[in-house]
Amino acid sequence: MSAKAETPNSEPLERDARQLHGRVDAGEIAVGVIIGRTSEFFDFFVYAIASVVVFPRLIFPHLPPIEGMLWSFILFALAFLARPLGTAFFIAIDRRFGRATRLTTALLLLGTSTVAVAFVPGHAQLGIWAAVVLGLFRIGQGVALGGAWDGLPSLLALSAPENRKGWYAMVPQLGAPIGLLVASALFAYLLSVLSAEDFLDWGWRYPFFCAFAINVVALFARLRIVVTPTFQDLFKSRDLNPTPVFQAIRAEGPRIVIGAFAPLASFAMFHMVTVFPLSWVFLFTEEAPSRFLMIEMIGAVAGIFAIMASGVLADRFGRRKVLGGTAAAIAAFSGFAPQLLDAGPAGEVTFMVSGFILLGLAFGQASGAVAGSFATKHRYTSSALTSDLAWLFGAGFAPAAALLLSVHGGLLASGAYLLSGAVITLIALWLNRTLGQSSLPKGKNAPAEDDAD
Repeated sequence: MSAKAETPNSEPLERDARQLHGRVDAGEIAVGVIIGRTSEFFDFFVYAIASVVVFPRLIFPHLPPIEGMLWSFILFALAFLARPLGTAFFIAIDRRFGRATRLTTALLLLGTSTVAVAFVPGHAQLGIWAAVVLGLFRIGQGVALGGAWDGLPSLLALSAPENRKGWYAMVPQLGAPIGLLVASALFAYLLSVLSAEDFLDWGWRYPFFCAFAINVVALFARLRIVVTPTFQDLFKSRDLNPTPVFQAIRAEGPRIVIGAFAPLASFAMFHMVTVFPLSWVFLFTEEAPSRFLMIEMIGAVAGIFAIMASGVLADRFGRRKVLGGTAAAIAAFSGFAPQLLDAGPAGEVTFMVSGFILLGLAFGQASGAVAGSFATKHRYTSSALTSDLAWLFGAGFAPAAALLLSVHGGLLASGAYLLSGAVITLIALWLNRTLGQSSLPKGKNAPAEDDAD
């Protein structure tokens, strides 16, 4: 018996699952993508909110409040550092054992790492080791997120009609505001009904249990799609199969780098209207966190509609034009808007709603403008790496950087972070256009044409 035949994999399970399910239409792909991304972003925001309202007091009570918040944000960044490692590890699993095994293992690791955070003791019990334990669980989340890439966003983009590519590109991005909406509502409720002592003792742990349950639901929703004959055939016909990481880097290295920097404006804005303002309000105002979380929920609703609008605009004007235009708008926003956080409730609402509208317009197309440049042979792995690096460079250290800048230079200084992201986005889009016009071989493995500008 050959070594290949002896290697266990998920193909028999996938074959059995195919016999249970019929054809799945494009609407079900979209639903599966949204459910999957919502579960990932719910995990993301549950930890992010806890990084502001829980961990500085639970894990770093011995430090001054600002310093404790900064250390909490450093632990927050560990997941972004671990994501590329998770992608490399789980792509190897995918190649050897199958996509279902990869997705199941990754989401179980994500759920386990997330629910484990709920059991982390505080500094009073473990001292500095509490931070070490929390950091290890955060790294586990990052590794799992790297493995949670299922290729469905790429399949959705490749399967989209030519005149609807912008609309289909925005579908996966809807998971971010929906995840924020649910996570904020849950924390706002707990903060409002529990005393500060009960919330810090046990109340904050419940959202992490909910995250595990949501991951289980998302796992079955995504497996329902990826193992069906229709999509197995589409993955193969579109060459959406994992290639080794280093092979993809050799073939698509410049485009992966550009793809990581092209959406930097939207990723910088991402934390400027989610994690950072919550930390500023928590540290420097007397406002209850639950009230500000309600404002974030209003902003998230505005973000949902803005993401949908980005799809319409991209199909009419081109995705790169939408990204470029929103980057310029974010640059203008950075020059005055952060100061609105010091302008009372009306200023906070204005900042959050206008910020979420800009975020939605930019983030809605953040994954579309450069992904179309990848050769189909390497698109699966290259898209996963691009996503990992975009989150690392654009968002990983954003809360810590924005807080540090605002503490030392005022809220206006935090706008410098947004401005730098906007400038880098415009440069990356120009480089991508220049690279796309270079003479490249056409054919099966040639880069797909992006939408017209």
